[in-house]
Amino acid sequence: MKIENVLKSLGLKSTGKPLLIAGPCVVESKSVVFKTCESLVKLTTDLKIPFVFKASFIKANRTSVYSFRTIGIDESLKILSDVKESFNVPVLSDVHSEIDTEIASPVLDIIQIPAFLCRQTELLECAGETGKVVNIKKGQFLAPQDMKYQAEKVSLTGNNKILLTERGTSFGYNNLVVDMRSLVIMKRIGYPVIFDATHSVQMPSSENGVSGGNPEFINPLCRAAAAVGVDGFFIETHPNPGKALSDGSNMVKLSKLRKLLTDIMRFNQ
Repeated sequence: MKIENVLKSLGLKSTGKPLLIAGPCVVESKSVVFKTCESLVKLTTDLKIPFVFKASFIKANRTSVYSFRTIGIDESLKILSDVKESFNVPVLSDVHSEIDTEIASPVLDIIQIPAFLCRQTELLECAGETGKVVNIKKGQFLAPQDMKYQAEKVSLTGNNKILLTERGTSFGYNNLVVDMRSLVIMKRIGYPVIFDATHSVQMPSSENGVSGGNPEFINPLCRAAAAVGVDGFFIETHPNPGKALSDGSNMVKLSKLRKLLTDIMRFNQ
């Protein structure tokens, strides 16, 4: 499956530039979601970059029980549905169970399997059976070549609309490292590869039950991934990351995204 075929299935036109999957970590409010999406649509239209809006309708894999998870599943999905209708963009969110998948799939264009859950067979099969594009994030604990088995769980449902996403590998405690070889290895599996720039600089659970991050490394890692030849980038962004309710420490500020994308395009192969 080539990226052009995936884009076509999403109603997006291939421009020869990498796909951008971007948005806030989680649906915080309609105002934040709409402000972010409006800016992203204008930016990607200007730069001629195919674009998918992302925001989680619920965050189930929080380090602490006290971390923010959702404003409500029904309300969040309604906001994502409104985004699709208002801006005519495909939307992505992650799911954490078969029930999540059944509830959210009527709204979503891309169903994302979180890295921690990438080996959950029933979840992958359920996502595949929806017929939607399935983005599988590589587990922080998984070798890139083993992603072929996770992709197979989806493809055997008859659904070959699969994306594989690199988001870093555990490197000791509270740290991740990106091995650029993994991008090449996963491309050999036969599906488009996405580089998750913002989660790759995350420092899991490093701040007293909350994940920290090193956003200063987002730009160099993106340039390296572009030079390797990835098919797209996953970038979480927010108008004010310091006030984001989830993963603010490793986000890109919305006003700085144009410069980052412009830099990436210079290295794109």
